[in-house]
Amino acid sequence: MTAAKIRVLIVEDHAPLAANLADYFVEPRYQLDFAIDGRQAMHLLSSANYDVIVLDVMLPGLSGFEVCTRMRTDLGIDTPVIMLTARDHIDDKSTGFAAGADDYLVKPFQLKELELRILALYRRRQPVTTVLQVAELQFDLQRQQAFFKNRPVDLPPIAARILENLMRTHPRMLSYQQLARDVWGSDHVDLHTLRTQVYALRKQLQKISGQSLIETLTGRGYRLKETEKAATK
Repeated sequence: MTAAKIRVLIVEDHAPLAANLADYFVEPRYQLDFAIDGRQAMHLLSSANYDVIVLDVMLPGLSGFEVCTRMRTDLGIDTPVIMLTARDHIDDKSTGFAAGADDYLVKPFQLKELELRILALYRRRQPVTTVLQVAELQFDLQRQQAFFKNRPVDLPPIAARILENLMRTHPRMLSYQQLARDVWGSDHVDLHTLRTQVYALRKQLQKISGQSLIETLTGRGYRLKETEKAATK
């Protein structure tokens, strides 16, 4: 099962913040486009489709409020919009929501909070998926339960979260950084801890499938492999 990338348009004229966002929202989960002003944003919006738009209010030329209004009325785009601004007065928020924004984040903010809001808006628009599947391996999202050939695979919570993220990313690689962020909520996880947890998961999957289903890409991350039916038990 191939997990789709989350395509995000970031409209931000403050170069250091744009650079921080580019560093944080790394591959393989996200695909980012950037605009530095309202007119460039309108051009991108008229020529490409996005899952979520992160829109600064104070922009050269067209303000974020104007961009949001025009994309809703002139272009008929219903893509979720998160507005970024240092203006936290209730009147400013009212203006943003009246223009068609879906969420409002006041600067300064934590990048993790922005990511959580992006993911919430993205998931809200996706068809409900309750089971991930890669070949003969399944993962029930509601029950947080793994199965191989419909047989339950008993996993502790951390191992289950690792497997879920590997399956969501398949067939692409999941970097150490992204895995740490998705499972532990932080980039600063001891690499030995991460490797130990992945090793334990690999051994458990190998025990039930007869194969090593997690591939290590040295110095980069991990990738889930599909089972070879001729070799399965």
